[in-house]
Amino acid sequence: MTLTRFAPSPTGRLHLGNLRAALFNWAIARRAGGRFVLRIDDTDAARSQERFVEAIREDLDWLGLTRDAEVRQSDRLAAYAAAAERLKADGRLYPCWETPDDLALKRRVQLSRGLPPVYDRAALALSEDQKAALAAERPPHWRFKLDQERVEWRDGILGPVSIDAASVSDPVLIREDGQVLYTFASSVDDAEMGITDVVRGADHVTNTAAQVQIMRALGAGAPRFAHHSLLTGPEGDAFSKRAEALSLGALRAEGYEPMALLSLIARLGSADPVEPRRSPEEIAEGFDVARFGTAPTRLDPADLGPLTEKILHAMSFAQAAPRLAARGLEGPRAEAIWAAVHANLTRFDEIDEWRAILDRGATPVVAPEDREFVARALAVLPPRPWSEATWGEWTGALKAETGRKGRALFLPLRRALTGRDRGPEMGPLMALMSAPAPQPADIPAD
Repeated sequence: MTLTRFAPSPTGRLHLGNLRAALFNWAIARRAGGRFVLRIDDTDAARSQERFVEAIREDLDWLGLTRDAEVRQSDRLAAYAAAAERLKADGRLYPCWETPDDLALKRRVQLSRGLPPVYDRAALALSEDQKAALAAERPPHWRFKLDQERVEWRDGILGPVSIDAASVSDPVLIREDGQVLYTFASSVDDAEMGITDVVRGADHVTNTAAQVQIMRALGAGAPRFAHHSLLTGPEGDAFSKRAEALSLGALRAEGYEPMALLSLIARLGSADPVEPRRSPEEIAEGFDVARFGTAPTRLDPADLGPLTEKILHAMSFAQAAPRLAARGLEGPRAEAIWAAVHANLTRFDEIDEWRAILDRGATPVVAPEDREFVARALAVLPPRPWSEATWGEWTGALKAETGRKGRALFLPLRRALTGRDRGPEMGPLMALMSAPAPQPADIPAD
């Protein structure tokens, strides 16, 4: 069975870069009829915060990315300790005592000599007495001893990948303070959970080479990997600088539809055009990670606005009804209002503004040159009840009386009734207006 995971660290809000990994892994699992796991990578107790765990859940729920299970790394510390003991016994996990300053000095010397700044494995040459003396001063950090050979896999996006492990430092898996680091915890989890597919950013390629060896050392096979390109801003700038402003929470507060985000991320950087989709399941049906390219992918948040509008304009009342009911709008009137205004929405919450206009009325907006005309128009406004034909009858009579036509006729009347320059067709809108009709006395003075 296909089993994928999304493994965020709860050290901040999810952003569009995180969403890419979440959606890709979710879609792979759903298309194959498999399972999708949310794994909270919270081994960094100093930086992890419970409010971000809750925010991650809320964001995924808002997007409709349902999960089949949730795992927290902080609950699996015993599993990491057991795996570490196995690697120590096999000679693959070894203690080191270099300080950050020691390592920085070594790197400077290597670079000055034209050598790659790779850890020199000096700790492996320490005698038992030297180790004991160092251990009496401070705890060690622990490095994984890589087999210095090429690690090869066929990447779902990058194609054939080959990393020479001899050109990579033995990775630190456990810090001096005992904190288990990402490379190790993720390897143990993927191996023990039976993860079959992992999609993540291209910045993890070197990590993958180490993790493949770690999983083999633990007696497990590696999952299928796919490394997507990294996102940049519209001008090619580093996306990380904009990530906080483009958090999913901030985008939700801006009024963007969740399917706008998913529709954009599901195609951005692929060979397929970005099109609005109706549901996450529709995205999963045609999802193919091999359709994505390897070049950095430019993301322009301005694209979310038009996508949101297209999604709202195509949204049926059945789709909108639960959200309308949550706003206290239900029944036949809700359906009639949705039919009248949804094709003009730019954000879903604008339905509240139109409902207020229909139920309570709007302050007339009248240009000085239109005051006399609007006063006359309101004086001959047909009595209630209004129907969809009322607008045509009213404007037709005014056209015959005043000679006005086109924009000069319709815009002042729209402004008088709605306080707006544009909006839905006035015929259906007038039929829904229950607020008292404006009077000539309501026209603002100079």
